[in-house]
Amino acid sequence: MRFCSKLTAIALIFSSMSGALLAQIAAPSPPKLDAKGYLLIDFKSGQTLGSMNQDERLDPASITKLMTAYAVFRAIKSGQIGIDDEVQVSEKAWRTPGSRMFIEVGTRVPVELLLPGMIIQSGNDASVALAEHVAGTEETFAEVMNQLAAELGMTNTHYVNSTGLPAKNHYTSATDIAILATALIHEFPDYYRWYSQKQFSYNGISQGNRNTLLWRDESVDGMKTGYTESAGYCLVSSAKRNGMRLIAVVLGTKSPAARASESQALLNYGFRFYDTQLLWEQGEIIGSTRIWKGTEENIDLLIKDSVYVTIAKGTGDQLETTIEIPDQLMAPIQKAIPVGLATASLAGETVATADLYSSIDVPEGSLMQTSWDEVLLWFE
Repeated sequence: MRFCSKLTAIALIFSSMSGALLAQIAAPSPPKLDAKGYLLIDFKSGQTLGSMNQDERLDPASITKLMTAYAVFRAIKSGQIGIDDEVQVSEKAWRTPGSRMFIEVGTRVPVELLLPGMIIQSGNDASVALAEHVAGTEETFAEVMNQLAAELGMTNTHYVNSTGLPAKNHYTSATDIAILATALIHEFPDYYRWYSQKQFSYNGISQGNRNTLLWRDESVDGMKTGYTESAGYCLVSSAKRNGMRLIAVVLGTKSPAARASESQALLNYGFRFYDTQLLWEQGEIIGSTRIWKGTEENIDLLIKDSVYVTIAKGTGDQLETTIEIPDQLMAPIQKAIPVGLATASLAGETVATADLYSSIDVPEGSLMQTSWDEVLLWFE
């Protein structure tokens, strides 16, 4: 059986890593959380380690700002805007209720300051200012957000605004948030540093990051809190220990303390009972095979993208790998087209697969080469 969940797919697209199926090896059940929904995944493999109501459409509150930031990062990367652009603060941005960066109407603020104001201080005013700078209006920016959500495969998400303030038809799911968090960390590691910053000052006002896990657990380096009355207290957290990164999404708890403690419980569970293991490195040659009727007689078989697997601790030495290729591979062979499949299994369960590619293109051979191979194939 081949694991092909959305989370594994997004890990393949944005982390250049294929997914993995968790083997049914001894590991306790994940903790039961007092939340509307939650999800714990491994960043590298995309493997789900624990979940509840992970695809239920819920109010994301300020978790919305993960997509606002992602959309701005994409706009910077594409050259649509510059990080040193001066953004004129509109009256709408200035008047936006809720948490604030305290920018002033009519002033010009660099994108490079608005981003930490939104990420660290959760400034709704900064979110709207950025949205207007990228797309002209917040309404048009919401369309951009939805286009990016569709591109990432976030099928249970729809945005109406850039802030996460309550609005009809504004929702997402724990699965979709994990997809977005994975993409953001992988695509924008340089900007991701803002999510670990504990404090930010602007206009003479210093505000602390509401993610209290940054103080409690040194392995935590992001990501975002959220709260509205309808959403409850939410937290997306990411932590890295001994080379293993986990992402926890906890939605709809009853207090700031609860969202932190429940998220900490998830992260501790994942790190305690699971390991992430590199099966094959990007470009690794793992075998060779005969090619018939081509300009070459043999080709090396390689893995294009690194393949990670998440397994219960202590079971790594039980992994078994196999290679499947056709009995007779005929030229022409293109190195962009898979010619076989590598499979890893644990206790009889498939835990990872990866396509195999030729290391070189092999065109069809001359008439003499193809005729000679035809004779040899009779004996095969």
